[in-house]
Amino acid sequence: MSSDVEPKVVLVTGATSGIGLAIAKRFARAGHQLVINGLESVTDAQAAIAEIAGNGPCPPFYFEADLADGAESFALANAAIGKFGRVDVLVNNAGIQKVAAVEDLPPQDWERIIAVSLDSAYHTIRAALPGMKERGTGRIVNIASAHGLRASPYKSAYVATKHAVVGLTKTVALEVAEMGITVNAICPGYVWTPLVAAQVTDQAKVHGMSEEDVIRKVMLAPQPTKKFVQPEEVAELALYLASDMARSITGAAISIDGGWTAK
Repeated sequence: MSSDVEPKVVLVTGATSGIGLAIAKRFARAGHQLVINGLESVTDAQAAIAEIAGNGPCPPFYFEADLADGAESFALANAAIGKFGRVDVLVNNAGIQKVAAVEDLPPQDWERIIAVSLDSAYHTIRAALPGMKERGTGRIVNIASAHGLRASPYKSAYVATKHAVVGLTKTVALEVAEMGITVNAICPGYVWTPLVAAQVTDQAKVHGMSEEDVIRKVMLAPQPTKKFVQPEEVAELALYLASDMARSITGAAISIDGGWTAK
């Protein structure tokens, strides 16, 4: 981080693995103060906490919370504000997935996917936004998905949720457009993370294919590059959207998907 950039307080949900961990590490490397969240206890999250701490000068503040609970999502953002006085950058990354035909998807899975991926973003935004408005500056980055712009079979809850995240992004962006606050969504294609790796077995069962064929014929079939997006690529985009040079980008759903949504 250059000496003329003031460290920001950055809250990243779902930051103990995958995209969230990569984002937290990148912001830490830029010199910012991280508040990170996961389902794990502090003890179980020590490896991720240490990774983030090793990338920057400011020890991260860890908050255990189940973001399927709206009260815990709201409390998470308020805990960050209570600890550091503000949240300058909010990255709503937490999300879960379930692959199943819509009639086979248990209602509790539908409800939990929506609660973690959509409702939690609403609750953290409503907690962080008043302070951003008061200061006349702020950045909100919602991690949506290519599935927020395109549908795929057997992912009804996930696709519906990510479409809704894009809609939430656009609406809040319009509400705060004159207040120095930007709100954007990043829409990755298939990123090689533990979440995606866990899908391979489920997809193989649903499609009746080998895991190798699922990767080649199902997962990477929509991405013209035929390569997984790396978490670090998403992290770089999130860092840019949080910068002053991105002040005119708001209400956008930005694809990073190997050309998937170009088709």
